[in-house]
Amino acid sequence: MKISTSKSEAMVLNRKKVECLLRVKEEILPQVEEFKYLGVLFTREGRMEQEIDRRIGAASAVMRTLHRSVVVKTGPSLFLPSPMVMSFGDRVKSSAIREELGVEPLLLRVERSQMRWLGHLVKMPPGCLPSEVVRACPSRRRPP
Repeated sequence: MKISTSKSEAMVLNRKKVECLLRVKEEILPQVEEFKYLGVLFTREGRMEQEIDRRIGAASAVMRTLHRSVVVKTGPSLFLPSPMVMSFGDRVKSSAIREELGVEPLLLRVERSQMRWLGHLVKMPPGCLPSEVVRACPSRRRPP
């Protein structure tokens, strides 16, 4: 086994500071207080506080990024324009609310989606399973 002295370091796991000279081929390896191995931070005292703080910090950074990109991101595609404050006693028609918010009726949206899927079906080659299912005409009733 070959040991690369330029990449190697020594660490003593002990609560008290202990000096340990580790020699490889007439070279003394530097002694460190902490090092990272396989993504885990090891310290001389063997405590995990620093590792836990590092992981919490990394998770917080990810959550901040997600919060900025998903939750707070504003724009016409994600959130309704200005929120409307009203109660049930105002007796406002749904169509008036949709018109003010710029939202299309649900049935229109469903019909548009169905038409888009029908366009895909028409373009499919013969023998394709979805088009065969749509064009199928059952010859008898389904058993109970």
